Amino acid sequence: MLAKRIQPMASQARRLYVELMFQIMGRALQAVSEVDSEVQREAQALPKGFLFEMMVMPDGSKLVVEHIGEGRFHYHGDSAPRPVDVSIQFKHLAHAFLVMSFQEKTSVAFANDRMLVNGDVSYAVRMTRVLNRLESFILPKIIAKRAVKEYPANLHLPEKLISAAQIYLKVATHFVQTARA
Repeated sequence: MLAKRIQPMASQARRLYVELMFQIMGRALQAVSEVDSEVQREAQALPKGFLFEMMVMPDGSKLVVEHIGEGRFHYHGDSAPRPVDVSIQFKHLAHAFLVMSFQEKTSVAFANDRMLVNGDVSYAVRMTRVLNRLESFILPKIIAKRAVKEYPANLHLPEKLISAAQIYLKVATHFVQTARA
């Protein structure tokens, strides 16, 4: 009887967590593209105006970012101004939760058929590398190693701390600006 009451609450908590993580990741993608030259280099290969979406199927939480040129991203929230170029879609909320709670790597989730990719696969791989770089900065190393396919060997503590602080400051600033609007 108790399990019947707890299960909907757990599902609601997972949904809210994934939604919050998408908001943080979207803002963090914009921020990391402003502070990290390696992310900028990866993003420069994307066409200007390129729209990337990550979402939970069928109509769940999502994030949308746009490449605005010079390796920079702009976070659009959960709505795209036009059709997206690449969409990574989790087939179920539980699958998104596994990845967003860093219990499963994105590459493992894809290999286990928990997600779909619509659009140019080479662009999706490039965006996955950007996401991995972002996670390497903003997560503690022990968690980041569980989240990304390969933790960057050249990412040392001083660079990680400075970049993480810059990213978190920009994310917080963006949250405040959004709340004021």
